[in-house]
Amino acid sequence: MGNQGIAVTEVEEVVVTGAPAAAGAATDWGAIIGGSLGAIVVSIILFTAGSGFGLSTVEPWSFANEAPETFAITAGIWLIVMQWISAAFGGYLAGRLRAKWTGLRTDEVLFRDTAHGLLAWALATVIVAALFALGTAVAGSVAAVTEGATAGAAEAAAVTEEDRKAAANFSIFTAISLLVGGFIGATAGGLGGYHRDAA
Repeated sequence: MGNQGIAVTEVEEVVVTGAPAAAGAATDWGAIIGGSLGAIVVSIILFTAGSGFGLSTVEPWSFANEAPETFAITAGIWLIVMQWISAAFGGYLAGRLRAKWTGLRTDEVLFRDTAHGLLAWALATVIVAALFALGTAVAGSVAAVTEGATAGAAEAAAVTEEDRKAAANFSIFTAISLLVGGFIGATAGGLGGYHRDAA
């Protein structure tokens, strides 16, 4: 019998993981656009539902209706709630749909998820504001044509100090609501990313 030798070779273990996100690819615009479209659709649904509920509570032949101020306050509260719910849905959708990156620190992943939620909210807000501005401009031009040019001076003179205060208060509350909506969108984006990575 010949001598039997044992050959020992080194085996290098290779662990294959997903590559880190490439530089410049930190923003997933598909997820942001999807989240913003989702937020806009939820806004339209809630706005239509709110209008339906509001109109169903008015009885034109009854003297027991609520005061107009009550309807204005209720409508304002509904618009704020509607904006917050749509921001949460759009932000969550953007964070959940964002491409998963591996090889990044946990705090960086959280930042990118919240940034995607915030950007989805911002894009939806800009689109809705542009649509409202366009609708207001069209309605204003139609009203100017039907009422004539002489009515403009009379309407300008009728603006009172109370109207100016109401407009200022509306602007302040709208700004606060938008800031809270942005925070909600960013937080929902982080939550969506957390659920994406936990799946």
